[in-house]
Amino acid sequence: MSQVDLRQFHQTFFDESLEGLDAMESALLKLDSDAADAELVNTIFRAAHSIKGGSATFGFQEIAAFTHVAEELLDGVRSGKRAVTVDVVELLLRCVDALRSMFARVRVGAASADPASDGLLDELRQHLSVGTAIATSAQATHTPLIDDASSDWEILFRAKPGLLRAGNDPLRMFRELAQLGELGVHAHVQGIPVLDQIDPEQCYLAWDLRLAGTVKRQQIDAVFEWAEGDCELVIARQASAAPAANAARPLAAAAGTTIASASSDLRTTSPGADKPTPLRHENVTGSAVAESGSIRVNIDKVDALINMVGELVITQSMLGQLGEHFEASRLEALRAGLNQLERNTRELQESVMRIRMLPISFVFQRFPRLVRDLSLKLGKQVNLELHGEQTELDKTVLEKIGDPLVHLVRNAVDHGFETPERRVAAGKNPTGTLRLDAFHQGGNITVEVSDDGAGLNRDAIARKAIERGLIASADGLSDDEVAELIFQPGFSTAEATTDLSGRGVGMDVVRRNVNELRGSVAVQTKAGSGSVFTITLPLTLAIIDGLTAAVGNESYIVPLVAVVESLQIKRAQITRLGAGREVFRFREEVLPIIPLHTVFGCRGAVSDPCDGIVIVVEGDGARAGLLVDALLGQQQAVIKSLETHYQRVQGLSGATILGDGSIALIVDVAGLVRLAHRKQAA
Repeated sequence: MSQVDLRQFHQTFFDESLEGLDAMESALLKLDSDAADAELVNTIFRAAHSIKGGSATFGFQEIAAFTHVAEELLDGVRSGKRAVTVDVVELLLRCVDALRSMFARVRVGAASADPASDGLLDELRQHLSVGTAIATSAQATHTPLIDDASSDWEILFRAKPGLLRAGNDPLRMFRELAQLGELGVHAHVQGIPVLDQIDPEQCYLAWDLRLAGTVKRQQIDAVFEWAEGDCELVIARQASAAPAANAARPLAAAAGTTIASASSDLRTTSPGADKPTPLRHENVTGSAVAESGSIRVNIDKVDALINMVGELVITQSMLGQLGEHFEASRLEALRAGLNQLERNTRELQESVMRIRMLPISFVFQRFPRLVRDLSLKLGKQVNLELHGEQTELDKTVLEKIGDPLVHLVRNAVDHGFETPERRVAAGKNPTGTLRLDAFHQGGNITVEVSDDGAGLNRDAIARKAIERGLIASADGLSDDEVAELIFQPGFSTAEATTDLSGRGVGMDVVRRNVNELRGSVAVQTKAGSGSVFTITLPLTLAIIDGLTAAVGNESYIVPLVAVVESLQIKRAQITRLGAGREVFRFREEVLPIIPLHTVFGCRGAVSDPCDGIVIVVEGDGARAGLLVDALLGQQQAVIKSLETHYQRVQGLSGATILGDGSIALIVDVAGLVRLAHRKQAA
């Protein structure tokens, strides 16, 4: 039989291990405030144990060794013999970070360990040698969770037929036992059938194991906990006073011996009584995302997709029969079949898009750790509230919204919140509240980052903007209009540069990244009461709702999310500037006119704004008017990348294929508005 190449399972192992580290971090952050919760400790221990076992199985010995030492620390906490302190939690959080880095290195073929991880490993060992044990008096009143260590153990391990199918490997378990002490193994082969009756997916063996060394019962249970229900297991101490002949005798004299026939003083065990849940973050929809580009999808979504494909096949078969024997009298049946095909296609599209939809909790889950670390570093007290964590959006959007949100959260903790002393002096609770909220609104996803801090400093922003020549004066500008200035490139009011702020690379990056997702970001602030940053995003980047417009002989699609209004303007509204530039008055604003035929070189297009249609659009917090010949209607467009099939074109974000087979280009509204306002300022 050929040897199985374990490399094919590496990606799944990496994904599940990283999810296990996320589970450890989340539980550790809760443990920081609720040290008595045994279930949290069990969650952390199970995740670490699974990572250790998997790493050993796949040959990542450095990761397995690192996790083994961390597991010893967790074992002390789990048994109640080691106190849960801030230092212990902080050390374990650093272990989580180190393991993430080790997995990142091993995924690209590099050595997993580095000086940082080796240094932390030494620190772990030193902590274990000194430790923070609970006082002896406290131990006397504590009911131990495990048996005391024994010098020798006897173990009867009998595989049930389905052991191998469940993914359990007896050899891996024996290797783990061998790490605990000196292991002797005796296999019973009497149960193996003749060759032509062997099922290679079944296990027919039983083993007598003798483990010598100072080993805790709980450590042995942990080795076999994943095999619960797939094996028969008896664990007992070896009697120290037993005659030598008895000591050498195996627990089971023959392969047919059952647990019931074993010595009456042997206690059966149910390893993993608190059976570990799979190391993945399941949610209401059952989907999960991994950095590898994979999506874990709930079976219900797959079933719905298969059912819809079945409906589509039936409709196609019906239309095929109509086509073979078509007569004028069957025209109504053809029309009904086409309507059904349109309905099935639309439902199939929605089913496929639902597969890509994942809850925003996968982004939100990184912030409890971030807020905790920043608060401790800055000496502030911040309570993080997460709302709308099950709000779903496209996986691509989900992956790209993380960095902008990190900027906003860091700025809120660094700039937004006052120190506890200042909050008390201002009549506030010393602990500030940072709230992340996600919800559906008007066919889009809205994410709000709000705080009850000091709000943006209007005077400091205005002063810096005047220094840089962005505005002549702040008189007549509202607080929100002044706040918009922070999105200018390189803008910063910090007097000194730190590792958190002051470099002027923050809010402009937030707006640019959000714009690349065809979204928008806005800010509202009130002095002394806090700020609210609102990010509006499309549900998906694959399909957009757009307004189709004719420009000469070409068709262009303007994303509907950027459209404010479309109108025909009059001559009196237009003002001509130098170099052929024109602006028009739109209510209380003066907006530049962007002739699309000039930008993209279209022939035969309308050049007089009064003869065409002006589409008022908004991007980058500013507005402009796009001049087109006529509006052709509204439609959904499946976006095709220009960069993939041709090259990047300034002013365009992609292309799509219309119903008649022609190509329509999709306008990059934010890019055109930036270009127009730069020319207007010049």
